[in-house]
Amino acid sequence: MKLLSDASEYALRAVIWLAQRPPSPQKVRDIAEETCAAPGYLIKILQSLTKAGILSAQRGINGGFTLVRDASDLSVWEVIDAVDPIERIRQCPLGLKTHGDTLCPMHHRIDQAMATVEATLRESTIEELLDVPGFPQALCEAAEQP
Repeated sequence: MKLLSDASEYALRAVIWLAQRPPSPQKVRDIAEETCAAPGYLIKILQSLTKAGILSAQRGINGGFTLVRDASDLSVWEVIDAVDPIERIRQCPLGLKTHGDTLCPMHHRIDQAMATVEATLRESTIEELLDVPGFPQALCEAAEQP
């Protein structure tokens, strides 16, 4: 089961990678290589993060993307919400007229679980995901240094 979309995964890996770098513009190809993301897809995600005020983009030969938010003040939820918001269940997903705006017990319970996930992601900062002892980095194996 996949909780997060590829876009959310790419966005989180890119933001984490940028948070580990000096605040200088980083090229899309470097971000893509180090996070095992497809460059053509990643550029769209980086543009969404820029539009949300999480990154800045600079054009030109010395251009690239920079993290403008402090990792200690940037929640995992904000990154996900900028590229592919997790939708809560507001009405019957089956469109059953008998349910109206009231969720059946099954969909109500699923929505409660989604609310718990949302709350956890809102409370989790990007800084908390950086270099945690005993855990591998949240990037990709191809980017690991020997």
